[in-house]
Amino acid sequence: MKAYIITIGDEILLGQILDTNSRFIARELAKLGAQTVEMRSVSDDKAEILQAVADGFSRADAVFVTGGLGPTKDDITKTALAEFFHTPLVRNKNAARWLEEFFAGNPARLNALNQTQAVLPQGCVPLRNRKGTAPGMWFEKGGKVLVSLPGVPFETEELFPTEVLPRLKAQFAERSVRYEMVSVFDIPEAALALKLAEFEAQLPAQLTLAYLPSPQEVRLRLTATSADAPLADQFDKLLCALAPLSFQVGEVENFRSYFAQIFQRANVKIACAESCTGGNIAHEITAVAGASAYFVGGVVAYANDVKKNVLGVSAHDLETYGAVSEPVACQMAEGVRKLTGADFAVATTGIAGPSGGSDEKPVGTVWIALAGPNGTQARKFLFSSVRERNIAKATLTALRWLTDEIAQANR
Repeated sequence: MKAYIITIGDEILLGQILDTNSRFIARELAKLGAQTVEMRSVSDDKAEILQAVADGFSRADAVFVTGGLGPTKDDITKTALAEFFHTPLVRNKNAARWLEEFFAGNPARLNALNQTQAVLPQGCVPLRNRKGTAPGMWFEKGGKVLVSLPGVPFETEELFPTEVLPRLKAQFAERSVRYEMVSVFDIPEAALALKLAEFEAQLPAQLTLAYLPSPQEVRLRLTATSADAPLADQFDKLLCALAPLSFQVGEVENFRSYFAQIFQRANVKIACAESCTGGNIAHEITAVAGASAYFVGGVVAYANDVKKNVLGVSAHDLETYGAVSEPVACQMAEGVRKLTGADFAVATTGIAGPSGGSDEKPVGTVWIALAGPNGTQARKFLFSSVRERNIAKATLTALRWLTDEIAQANR
């Protein structure tokens, strides 16, 4: 199956929001063996939408459209699709019932404008949206399919697996694409490529290795392009070639869940004290539903007064060693552990940048401390000169260390 993805919205072309829907849909389609031939963004203009849809139908078996399904006048996707498929807009009974159920707890919000969300092109199959008011739409024409989905990412991410994927599997012959993922930490992409040069040189022709770098890690995807390609054997060789680097097998999207599973299975309480990461560690932990079972709280101690007065960091050590130092990091971790009653606590203090560095402590210098039942220890890291990278790297490093320590303590 060939796929064509269209995102609609002036806000995307103006750079006001990030298009995450295309990436999500393409990844889901890849699991079915679909080939995405193009991703395209167009404005809220009917002529542009019609042209994009026509181009998509000329190049692909399935066209996926996101955005422009709101109840306001600038959302014209339904009108454009009704014109493309030569079908009138009518009130859909199923969509109307879904709206009533969606607003059951607050019927006063189901005003005349929201009621228009039940008006759909007559020729479509409505797809129930349990996270919002705009239903998805499924169209068929000449053996090809068009799927229209909301622009709100969490609505599309709920609709696609529940309503779209089952229909795609029924419509098109499923071809399984085999691949394995591994994320490698604490090494730049170029250095990693040099390390893996010998491994890549011996790869059979039916296997490809792709590098997907990010501030946190370099993800490697080993893909089999034929049914008989020795994927498992070569992936084992890849993991051996990565030693002694630190790496994690699996999709990057599973990292938060991986951390959460470690915390929950260990039945521990954790906390964090953050300076240079500014609350990002707490954000990553609480991004997973149910984090209250193990996360008791955190302190963003940006100012030295907060380090002293809330976390109990020694004024003498702050003056003598500076905020970015081993003793301060250790006292931050110990302080938040004591304050919250946590079993384990991590702390970060560093120079995220772009300014504030010195010859002794350049930008990217970060101390991370971990306090637990077996005592407190700290490690010094030198990440990069880019603020966003330093925050991301410090966050991931702290979480990896925390999960490793908890896992070892429970063996």
